[in-house]
Amino acid sequence: MNCASCAARVEQILRAQEGVQQAVVNFASGNAVVDFAPDRTNPGKLREAVRSAGYDLLTEVPSFTVHPAEEAQNQRIRSLTIRAIMAGLFSLPVAIVAMFFMNLPYAGYFQWLLTTPVLFWFGKDFFISAWKQARHFSATMDTLVALSTGTAYLFSVFNLLFPHFWHQRGLHVHVYFEAASVIIAFILIGRLLEEKARGRTTVALKKLMGLQPNTACLIQRDGSRVMIPVEEVSIGDTIAVRPGERIPVDGGVTEGTSYIDESMLTGEPVPVLKQADDKVFAGTINQKGSFQFRAEKVGAGTVLAQIIQTVGKAQDSKAPVQRLADKVAGIFVPVVMGIAVIAFIIWVVFGGENGLNSGLLAFVTVLIIACPCALGLATPTAIIVGVGKGAESGVLIRDAESLELLRKVDTIVLDKTGTITEGKPVVMDILWQKGEDSKKEILLALEIHSEHPLAGAIVNYFEGLKPANLTDFESYPGKGISGRIGDQVYYAGNLRFLQEHHIRFDEDLMKTSIEDDSLASSLVWFADSINVLAVLTIGDKVKNSSVDAIRRMQGLGMDVWMLTGDSAGSAKRIAGECGIIHYRAGVLPEEKFDFINQLRRSGRKVAMVGDGINDSAALACADVGIAMGKGSDIAMDVAAITIISSDLVRIPDAIRISRNTVKAVRQNLFWAFIYNIIGIPLAAGILYPFTGFLINPMIAGAAMALSSVSVVGNSLRLKWS
Repeated sequence: MNCASCAARVEQILRAQEGVQQAVVNFASGNAVVDFAPDRTNPGKLREAVRSAGYDLLTEVPSFTVHPAEEAQNQRIRSLTIRAIMAGLFSLPVAIVAMFFMNLPYAGYFQWLLTTPVLFWFGKDFFISAWKQARHFSATMDTLVALSTGTAYLFSVFNLLFPHFWHQRGLHVHVYFEAASVIIAFILIGRLLEEKARGRTTVALKKLMGLQPNTACLIQRDGSRVMIPVEEVSIGDTIAVRPGERIPVDGGVTEGTSYIDESMLTGEPVPVLKQADDKVFAGTINQKGSFQFRAEKVGAGTVLAQIIQTVGKAQDSKAPVQRLADKVAGIFVPVVMGIAVIAFIIWVVFGGENGLNSGLLAFVTVLIIACPCALGLATPTAIIVGVGKGAESGVLIRDAESLELLRKVDTIVLDKTGTITEGKPVVMDILWQKGEDSKKEILLALEIHSEHPLAGAIVNYFEGLKPANLTDFESYPGKGISGRIGDQVYYAGNLRFLQEHHIRFDEDLMKTSIEDDSLASSLVWFADSINVLAVLTIGDKVKNSSVDAIRRMQGLGMDVWMLTGDSAGSAKRIAGECGIIHYRAGVLPEEKFDFINQLRRSGRKVAMVGDGINDSAALACADVGIAMGKGSDIAMDVAAITIISSDLVRIPDAIRISRNTVKAVRQNLFWAFIYNIIGIPLAAGILYPFTGFLINPMIAGAAMALSSVSVVGNSLRLKWS
């Protein structure tokens, strides 16, 4: 496809096929997404339909190796490079002769000799494509190029061979070989630059695809190791990973430990420690250690494959702002041809003795300067770069509409547990009686034996400490635990449990317990048989980045709310830590849904951020649902955007990407429309009666080539914004 009109034509053909319910063709990426009924049609029939119109359709299933479409694009770039260079070399002497040496003998024949291969060898694709479109009563950018350069060429050949025809009518003879050849050269150079620039817009997706290694080290039943293609890895296989290698599939560690660089998936630069039972993901890089893992998800089931599929679909989707450009592109070429014919007729009728020459130049220039490509590339190139930049930052955007909508969001509603907080209990503070912190090994020994959910937080807090030798351990469900070391009995549990054993309480510790209890933190008391030794405050810790992320959201003008099913005290504590003014506690899932609806009915554009199954209804209801990547699969399926790293800082990043992308789209569309609105009338000669100004066809060719390249270049700026 060479222009937006081509994409519109292919889309029209696909939609017309029996059994096709919807088809979207993206000119920038060269992809078609088709929904069809498999009992009524199939990819083979669709391919034949597209081929009949002069295009081709690759329907092979994408793999992680070089895709046939990518190889075809590389071949096209190589071919365009050769043809553009050769056309430029042949056109340069033609232009020099036209400017300085037209009075030399046989100058016209020399130009004819060099122009012929430029048009019909280096530029033959324009004429082949135009002929194929004409057979189907259709027209594209190639039609404009073929008509304009072909007309200039044939008119010049006629004037060169039959000059007396014009002399008899008192007219001076002109040839326009330089216009035809230089236009072809400019357009080939423009298409080469455009093709390379379009290739750079999909670099993020290609980077993701490049993360998948081609082979895996399989450990066989006898313990031997063999390298196999990654496509042959099955669920349940044991895979060995050496230092520096990429992990081939998703799985769980069974043996060994190592740090894994997951930055290409999550955007987090710090390597993550992986031990037995920890999850590892395809495409991430093992650091210095060696380990083995059991394959749990392979092929299209891996997280990496799903990310690639989501990014690809998002890049091929169409934003609402693109609809106008698509409609214009669909009728653009016939309208331009009509304007060119009208301009030619007006010049012939009202142009005096040079009316025919001027009319011909106007006809050629109008056809050349018109550029539907800029319109067709304006939106998709920006969307492709924006979605790709998001993926590189750990923000997975499902479609172009979500990217566009995110810019309009003015209210962000955050779930608390697992979104703002870590989602697991941790020891937040320990207050010891003077000198009693030497007994922490005893506290650790008690908690190691406990099955209470909070015990794990205490054990983790004392990681690396050796526990004391404990005897006579007893558990009192709902109350606490006890154990003996030597002659002394020790207790750990709630306040009532210690009171039942007549333990003495220190006044300062009691005061602390009352304050912490008001903030809904869980308290664990530790005592010997006489006195309280310590009180531990356990709660859900705010993520390190949450405070900064919420501050940045508020800085972007967002109204931030927190909804939680937790108690009022807990909500108050977390809101206070994060600087959140608006919050609601004790909210049930259906109440979250109702609250989002209420905000939307009041005219707000709402983004809901959550990670659990209980958030899925609210995520679906919001204008933009944002799921935290380490949450439930249901939440991620419902959401329009997924934050792979579960880091709230990525949300203001996503908003900035959305705003910059839509800004780039509007800039592209503005310049594409303005270019054509101004360029086409100028090419027709609208200023000539007032100023004597006419655009040279060669300048028109350069301007047309530059318009498309400038649109793609503006989109590529998003990579560094």
